[in-house]
Amino acid sequence: MTTVDFDPGAAAARATDAILHDTLHGGERGVVVDSPPGAGKSTLVVRAALELAGAGRPLMVVAQTNAQVDDLVLRLAEKNPDLPVGRLHSSDADAYDPALDALPQVRTSAKAAELKGLPVVLSTAAKWAHVKVDEPWRHAIVDEAYQMRSDSLLAVAGLFERALFVGDPGQLDPFSIVGSEQWAGLSYDPSASAVSTLLAHNPELPQHRLPVSWRLPASAAPLVSAAFYPYTPFRSGTDHGDRRLAFAVPSDGSGPDRVIDEAAESGWGLLELPARHTPRTDPEAVRAVATVVRRLLDRGGAAVSERTPDPAPLTADRIAVGTAHRDQAAAVRAALAELGVPDVTVDTANRLQGREYDVTVVLHPLSGRPDATAFHLETGRLCVLASRHRHACIMICRAGVTDLLDDYPSTEPVQLGTLVKFPDGWEANHAVLSHLAEHKVPWRA
Repeated sequence: MTTVDFDPGAAAARATDAILHDTLHGGERGVVVDSPPGAGKSTLVVRAALELAGAGRPLMVVAQTNAQVDDLVLRLAEKNPDLPVGRLHSSDADAYDPALDALPQVRTSAKAAELKGLPVVLSTAAKWAHVKVDEPWRHAIVDEAYQMRSDSLLAVAGLFERALFVGDPGQLDPFSIVGSEQWAGLSYDPSASAVSTLLAHNPELPQHRLPVSWRLPASAAPLVSAAFYPYTPFRSGTDHGDRRLAFAVPSDGSGPDRVIDEAAESGWGLLELPARHTPRTDPEAVRAVATVVRRLLDRGGAAVSERTPDPAPLTADRIAVGTAHRDQAAAVRAALAELGVPDVTVDTANRLQGREYDVTVVLHPLSGRPDATAFHLETGRLCVLASRHRHACIMICRAGVTDLLDDYPSTEPVQLGTLVKFPDGWEANHAVLSHLAEHKVPWRA
């Protein structure tokens, strides 16, 4: 909650100035920036790139996916249409966004040598790993650094002298397709994030944090900060009342409509189904998710925020559904198609990272489960699902998850030398469910 003593814009500006000062004028080989959801990571990356390029310091930018790279290229082109930018891509078909071809200042190539001499060159960590250079870049910026595995950082570390690492410590850990127990506790654990390994070997590096989330409303920031960022707290850039969500069509009295009204009023809603152990693609829960989305659209929602004084329609592209598994997402898409809703984003937490919507509808990862596995208790998964919205988040969950958590306390083996991630998923789930209990509506449709 913001107060008269806290100026979010001034706080964010002070943090950004300190980060840029260390990046441009500091003597350390790296600068680490922790960012909460919606704090402006991409804006910081673009500004740092422009200032480094403006100071005559060519740099490389490393992102984790092609979509992230293309987004940064488009943002750089928008901010400075006169800046020559290189987009290094793979040899695959459709290796980059075709929109880049319409930008005269952007040069695309699958060969790093053809982009030599440009002020800024951007690509994925996977592509940079195959690049060889005679002289390293003076500077690099690593975007979404917490999604980057340490072995990926090792593969590109020889390409630059100094780097700015920007990422969200609350997001999902880097993905690995093999077990990593044999490396646990070792300083060179390849499955650890690039940032954790970097700081383990270089604890003296300057560390900064962005203190304001411009995405999360005042109703959401306190919970997300306390549950997932206890050591790097943040606040919302808006106050209560700055954003409003209203519906032209009144409630029909059903569970879906009542939870929508609760979420519009308080920012949170929990639609609770009866306790039951179910298949992963629980048909009743999937139907509940689809029904809530259909009603959000049928009721003519409009959102008011600090971005515009006029109400903006709550259209399908401003709603997202989040799940833990791909088969759950597929089941929700099929249910939405049956209800005539084709354009709502439905995806897993992994694929929703970095994205923003007005309203999110979430199928809780532990809903209907007979057990609580490490996958479903992953702190970052729930953090991503609970932090994509600007106005409201509606959770769909079967009753009994709190009892399930109590029956499955954390039994992960303790391994010497490993960084203990706090809070763990057990605590985070309890914190979120405790808050959602105040906004619970039973399913009666």
